[in-house]
Order: sequence, then C-alpha cells, then structure tokens
Amino acid sequence: MPARTKKKGRAAATRKPRKAPKGVPKRGAPAKKGAARRAGAPLLEIYEQMLRIRVCEEKALEMHAARQIPGNLHPYIGQEAVAAGACACLRRDDYIVSTHRGHGHLLAKGGTMKRLLAELLGKGAGYNKGKGGTLHVQDFEIGMLGTISLVGGGLPLGLGGGLAARIKGTDQVTVVFFGDGAANQGTFHECLNMASLWRLPVIFICENNLYAMSVSVEVSTSVRDIGSRASAYDVPGTVTDGNDAVAVFETVQAAVARARKGDGPTLIECKTYRHRGHYTADHERYRSAREVKSWTGLDPIARLRALLVDAGGLTDEMDEAIRTRVREEAEEAAAFALSSPPPAQDEALTDVFA
Repeated sequence: MPARTKKKGRAAATRKPRKAPKGVPKRGAPAKKGAARRAGAPLLEIYEQMLRIRVCEEKALEMHAARQIPGNLHPYIGQEAVAAGACACLRRDDYIVSTHRGHGHLLAKGGTMKRLLAELLGKGAGYNKGKGGTLHVQDFEIGMLGTISLVGGGLPLGLGGGLAARIKGTDQVTVVFFGDGAANQGTFHECLNMASLWRLPVIFICENNLYAMSVSVEVSTSVRDIGSRASAYDVPGTVTDGNDAVAVFETVQAAVARARKGDGPTLIECKTYRHRGHYTADHERYRSAREVKSWTGLDPIARLRALLVDAGGLTDEMDEAIRTRVREEAEEAAAFALSSPPPAQDEALTDVFA
C-alpha cells in the first residue's frame, strides 16, 4: 500500500485555526443541563481542584519569572479538566503515572502545593528533597508513581502498577497519563498489547493537546483519533472532550469500574489544548495567535463554572470563597517554599540507590 502523503501547507503560524474536535461545543455554547446529575460527579470538588491546579501553575510561573525557580517548567494550564476529572474517580491507594507536564496530576491525586513548590525551588522540604525538580516528582503515599521526563517513558511504569495489583490480588487500578507524541512511541503499542493480553487494570489516558512539543499531530500521527488505535489491541477505546470535566469524569469512571471488575484496560483520548507554550522558553512560532484564542475560548474552568451556575450549584459568593481559599493556599505555599532550607549537604548521595 503506498505511503500516505501529506498536503503541502502553509507554515503553522499562518494556518487557519484547527476546528474543535467532535464533541467539543462551539465557543459560547451553553452547557448541557443535567450533565452533573447524570454523571453523579462531585463537581464542586472537581471545580476547586481545577482552580488549585491553575492558580498553582500561575504562581510557579510567577516565581520562575522572578528567577526563584531554576530551569524550565511545562505549564499544565488549559488541561485541568483531564487531571481533576480523572483523579476524582480514583481512591488514594490507586496509582497514577504522569509526564513532564505533571504538576496538575500530582495535585489532583492529593498532592500539596507546599511540597510541590518546594521541590521546584530545589528545597529539602520538597517531594524529592529538592533533588528531582519538576521532571521527577513522586509521592508513593498518595499513589503518585512519578512525573516521567522521557516521552512515552511512563507507560511501562503504569503497566507495572497494573501487574503489581494483579499479583497482589487487589482491585487497585493504575491511570497512565501521556501525550499525543507518546502515542507514536513503541512503548505505547507494547504496553497496550501486554495490558490486553494479561487483562491488567490499567487506564491509558492520552492528553492530546495537538502538539508534541512543536510538531502538530496533523503531520505526525497517521490516524485522526488516537483512541481508535485501541481496536488493534482488542480493548475499548474512547475519544472524549478533554475540556469538559464532566465528560472526562464519566468516561474514566466507567473505565475504572471495568478495571476493578477484572475486565482489563481501556484507552481514553482526551482532546484538549495547552494555553501556554510547550515550556517556559517556548516562542510558540508553530501556532497562530488566532488558533490559541479559539481554543482558550473553550477554557475548561469557565465551562464547568457555567454548568454549575446553570444547575444552581454555584453562586458568585461561593465561587469567590473558593477562589480566595485557593489563592491563599498558593501564597502560603510560595512563602513556605521560599523559606525552606536547601537539602543538607550530607544527604547528597542518599535516596540515589535503592
């Protein structure tokens, strides 16, 4: 069969904005009434969790701009519905595996802003005593197996989490978060195959934000929907609106229930969009301002707020109280991180080898 050829197009910066994926309402479309009731989702908790992620990321970017955080960061802003919606379906003893863009996953699984910001600043009070930084954050007590910097590197670790639950005879599940770029790595195909063969309790969640660093999914991926690849491994595959927290919750909830019953893995593709560049030094020459504006109009936090207000579950007073609480948490976390001491010199070689 001849290789598929790509149409020669204009530079990414001059392209027309890509259309919203199927299932994503047009900008300004009203939220569906009753969605919260159908899902049975703890929407206020999810909403607050999304705000926590957004505000913490904004505080981290502020501290990075002030040169208080070394290196670069990969902001999760714009994708909060995926982490918050998915982790709301999990127990504390369930596992998650994250990516280089992992702050939101950590917070949604029960992590604290204080220890996260301390880790980003390289302080001893951080999750990895300041030795891991943004790309290597773990908290085994809450089932956070780690942020993995290698593209596709977290998939085998998630497979191991599912295998461990099978060997122990528990009903724990593992959720593996990965991007569209990782879906083109060999680890994706190998892990889907093995998870299907052994019917492991693993939920594979692809956060398709349309770009693998600066490479558009349109020129790097052979299929329109990454979720359709599930059929090659005889597992359920779903494509959902990653900017809709209710849709994410409903989809992941069904996959978790299936996994706990011993029915094996599920592949879920959440179509979403990062509002910021790939990382803090990204000049974003590969996408147009028009495209970014189109997608930021589908902001997941604003959409969930509109749904809650429409359903009578959120008032302006309640919203302000939540936002004040979250902002205060971020300020306290920043102060804690700045005042924390660096790792002790005599611990330079501890926690390096098991």
